[in-house]
Amino acid sequence: MTLEAAPTDLSGRTCVVTGANGGIGSATAEHFAQLGARVLTTDLGDTFAGDCESEHQAFDLLSEDGLKDCQAWIADAQPDVLFNNAALFDMGSVLEADLNQYDRLFGLNVRAAYALMQASAQSMVKQGKPGSIINLASQAGHRGEALVAHYCATKAAIISYTQSAALALAPHKIRVNAISPGVIDTPMWKDVDALFAKFEGKEIGQKKREVGEAVPLGYMGKPYEIARVAVFLASDQSQYMTAQTLSVDGGNVLR
Repeated sequence: MTLEAAPTDLSGRTCVVTGANGGIGSATAEHFAQLGARVLTTDLGDTFAGDCESEHQAFDLLSEDGLKDCQAWIADAQPDVLFNNAALFDMGSVLEADLNQYDRLFGLNVRAAYALMQASAQSMVKQGKPGSIINLASQAGHRGEALVAHYCATKAAIISYTQSAALALAPHKIRVNAISPGVIDTPMWKDVDALFAKFEGKEIGQKKREVGEAVPLGYMGKPYEIARVAVFLASDQSQYMTAQTLSVDGGNVLR
């Protein structure tokens, strides 16, 4: 019997990437483009900061009009792949994290993510074609943290929505999976590190150094290490996989 490896080639596929100007988003858009995909990107900024060609649109996903416009844009794009990445991070203990923070984090990380997943799925069903939806969870979605209550809860919700959507969309041959990154060295970590410095009384740079050293593999991940897994989930390499959350965290979370 001749064994044939499934290709990672994405030629002929349309891939939508949200939160595209962050480290993980831009790296993933670049990987998709390098493998032949038509790439559409969105973020708050008017231009795409990554190193590849993309059809870019700016949307404020916390705005009702912005979210509706983005849903319509996705419907017009008729995507084969959604990389559902846009998210906010913030901190505060349960005694301090107020409902304004709750509304912002759940508004983007859960409400908008669900709406864009739904818009993509509806387009795929309407076109009668299989597809792949990739939601961005986090190691924070697997366990609570004292200073990150709202963010952890949003990422736990993403894991749950991934499972439910996968089961609902399986009859349409639409696969839904999630990636759960650990500590990834992106530009956002400058803000995260500053928040830990504020809440834990650490020196600037100390938390980032500590979390990298605590990873079993010994270092913070790079955005391309998430993008490579996104390529796997977008391609035929993962055609028998759905409803899964893949931990890409250097061994931080054992489950």
